[in-house]
Amino acid sequence: MSDKTMARQVLLVIWFLSLGSALGQVSYSIPEEMAKGSLVGNIAQDLGLDLKRLKSGKARIYTGDSTEYIELNKDRGVLLIKERIDREALCGQTTPCALHLQIILENPMDFYSITIEITDMNDNAPSFEKGRISFRISESAILGSKFMLEPAVDPDVGINGLQSYTLNPTDNFNLKYNNQPGDGQNVEIVLQRPLDREKQQDVILVLKAVDGGDPQLSGSIEIHITVLDVNDNAPIFTQSVYKATVTENAPKDTIVSTVSATDADEGINGKIEYSITNMQDHVRHLFDINKENGQVSVVGVIDFEKARNYEIRVQASDHGGLTDSCKIIVDVLDINDNKPVIDIVSKTNVIAENSPSDTVVIMINVQDPDSGENGKVQCSINENIPFSLKSVKTNFFSLVTDSDLDREKESNYNISVTCTDEGVPSLSSSIILCLQISDVNDNAPVFEKSSYETSVQENNTPGLSIFTVSASDADFNQNARVSYILEDSSVNGVPVSSLVSVSADSGVIHAVRSFDYEQIKYFHVRVKAQDGGSPPLSSNVSVKIIIQDHNDNAPQVLYPVQSGGSVVAEIVPRSADVGYLVTKVVAVDVDSGQNAWLSYKLQKATDRALFEVGLQNGEIRTVRQVTDKDAVKQRLAVVVEDNGQPSRSATVNVNVALADSFPEVLSEFTDFTHDKEYNDNLTFYLVLALAVVSFLFIVSIIAILSVKCYRWRRERMFYKSGANLPVIPYYPPLYADVGATGTLQHVYNYDLCGTADSRKSDLKFLRPASQSVLNVDLSGMSTVPKQNRNTEGLDVSAEQKPPSADWRFTQNQRPGPSGAAATPEVAMGTGPWPNPPTEAEQLQALMAAANEVSEATNTLTPGTMGLSTRYSPQFTLQHVPDYRQNVYIPGSTATLTPNPQQPQQALPPPQASQPEAPKAAQTPASKKKSTKKDKK
Repeated sequence: MSDKTMARQVLLVIWFLSLGSALGQVSYSIPEEMAKGSLVGNIAQDLGLDLKRLKSGKARIYTGDSTEYIELNKDRGVLLIKERIDREALCGQTTPCALHLQIILENPMDFYSITIEITDMNDNAPSFEKGRISFRISESAILGSKFMLEPAVDPDVGINGLQSYTLNPTDNFNLKYNNQPGDGQNVEIVLQRPLDREKQQDVILVLKAVDGGDPQLSGSIEIHITVLDVNDNAPIFTQSVYKATVTENAPKDTIVSTVSATDADEGINGKIEYSITNMQDHVRHLFDINKENGQVSVVGVIDFEKARNYEIRVQASDHGGLTDSCKIIVDVLDINDNKPVIDIVSKTNVIAENSPSDTVVIMINVQDPDSGENGKVQCSINENIPFSLKSVKTNFFSLVTDSDLDREKESNYNISVTCTDEGVPSLSSSIILCLQISDVNDNAPVFEKSSYETSVQENNTPGLSIFTVSASDADFNQNARVSYILEDSSVNGVPVSSLVSVSADSGVIHAVRSFDYEQIKYFHVRVKAQDGGSPPLSSNVSVKIIIQDHNDNAPQVLYPVQSGGSVVAEIVPRSADVGYLVTKVVAVDVDSGQNAWLSYKLQKATDRALFEVGLQNGEIRTVRQVTDKDAVKQRLAVVVEDNGQPSRSATVNVNVALADSFPEVLSEFTDFTHDKEYNDNLTFYLVLALAVVSFLFIVSIIAILSVKCYRWRRERMFYKSGANLPVIPYYPPLYADVGATGTLQHVYNYDLCGTADSRKSDLKFLRPASQSVLNVDLSGMSTVPKQNRNTEGLDVSAEQKPPSADWRFTQNQRPGPSGAAATPEVAMGTGPWPNPPTEAEQLQALMAAANEVSEATNTLTPGTMGLSTRYSPQFTLQHVPDYRQNVYIPGSTATLTPNPQQPQQALPPPQASQPEAPKAAQTPASKKKSTKKDKK
């Protein structure tokens, strides 16, 4: 490394240190080849920044056009390794090797510089470009002759770089090398013992290069020496170091320098050839030397920005194998050949129109790779705009507002930034920055139509694109960004989201599942278009989706029914005329339109010339007269086909018997071949249904028997009780016995008489034996007509009429001992009540009344029973069930209520000439009484 290069590096370090002290620069040192994610340093702590400031300021690292090796973790405030750093690829042999970064913060905008020094690691072993070195040395070579070797190359620097060489064996040669900084690496073998071609014509040596790293790495190369005769003088350069200059971008074949060497030998041994021995720095691709005269010329592109100087190693060798070497130091002169490069560090595309002055809009970085005056840059913007360009620091500029913005006057600005260097001639570059003035969200999305209608074939593939809705928004950017949302609704109780979905970005409506026309013909969905403003605005549109029918259902034959277990045949008399209707095939297709148009064709027949099938109606008719030669058994196969594309069909077999009588048909079809393949599922269902019906039948029989047994036991209990029946007093709902806590002063007894057909007759009631509370009209009786049975309430008049002689039984007609003889002093319809019944009569009457009440329970309406059967005063029906409100008296059409506000209409009294009821019309109570007497 030259003194000039070292001086530049020192100045560069001093400049960075001074800049860091002035602008808050932080320096770190890390080794190369660190793993990704490794910690470099806590930049927030070192710069004294808060983590919130890093996040709010959108802190980021700016590296220009170079590779981003370092990344910033804003959550932790640390610098991390982003990409593996190879010092040799980054800096080559330049030391120190450093990365220069800038951290940019916004709101407000701040700028910090960071220098990261990359230290070398021993990750490269010394290597030789060639795999073998060959020499031709004369045996007369004098002792001390030097032979230049190709030096090894180690990209590492410092102690990790190439340190020493070893040579093996050392019988004839010793190794000499110079590894001092600034003098380059000269590796030579020195002849220390004379060569004897007659003893050894070829000599093989191994040169090993070793670095100083830990662990130590090495590389080796073989040296093949061919011993020659007589040439005992080596070429000698006139100078050991040559210096030259060349301008960058120099044209090819430009002469850089000329080297010269002399050889004391004569003839072929004194002829010298020149060659370049550089194995690195791409020198061979940039320079070439004339083998004869030693002129060094340019063959590549010289770029000052890539390398500012080159070192060319030249070797002179004669034909005897003797060599000498020198080096040429070439300095590159810079020219103004690079335009300034404008890089946008931070940019705000949209700025609010109410932004204050000095608001930073854009920050740019300008770099010019040239040096000196050629690298100095000045920037400017176009005039008559409310913006200005300010210099933040070297090569960094910020565009700020310098007056009020008004979007109504200007909605956007095209700002041209021009940067010019100070070279001669000067070069410039410019960029145009487009800046939008933001607006408020005052426009809702608008659909192209108020409603849409589309159709889709049934049996579609899920995910099929059905339709696309589109809406536009007159706003800008996020306010104009429309997203589509499917509004919640239901179709036949099914959420519409299970039928279709809509793409939020494109508005494409997709089918979520396969549609079936037979289940749903069409449905409506509502799609909402919503912009991205705050608050968002939206509008919706209705889309009608019509399901188109597809021929996906085959015809179904309804008649004749196909039975696998029996033969069903249509009988055609042999006397049938031409066109006789045999039967009609009835089929349906659940599809619609032409997919449901059915046609009937005769596929197969025992005699195709005898029958035909109507193409449209499916009627099977005879086409000729039936003859005796025609077989009795005829089997037709009819195909029912729809009109879809592709069409679907069904086949039905029709058995036809040509006979005039059923026995003839039966005799012919007894041996008919049946299809014995029964439907297992149908058989299972039939057996299951039979089992269920049988079970229900058995349960019903058991229930009926249980009810009968229960009633029989209850009757037996009453029969055995005899005169020991409990006293069951009865109180109508609105009355009570005064003997306890009621309101009536007396217990009322009534005589109730009815015929066996009393359900169809009228009810007649007599006056009570006591009139303590009720005012009974003694003039007659009240009759309730049958048509008033279901009235809301039947009121007993305030004065109850006396019983009529036409309605009451005579003493001879009454059952039991009490009716054995008539009392002469009691006339029909007048006088006191008959003698009280005995206890047996009371029991029989109670049983008869209870049975009639139980039979009429289902037809009773709520009410109050205002009458009782003929009981003695001591037998009060206190525990008889209280039938509330309206009471229907068994065997009558009357309904009694305690409502006194509805007078009852009495039927005309029966004729006086018939005072006695016929014996055939006995009441159920009298029948049971007779039965009991027989039993006794």
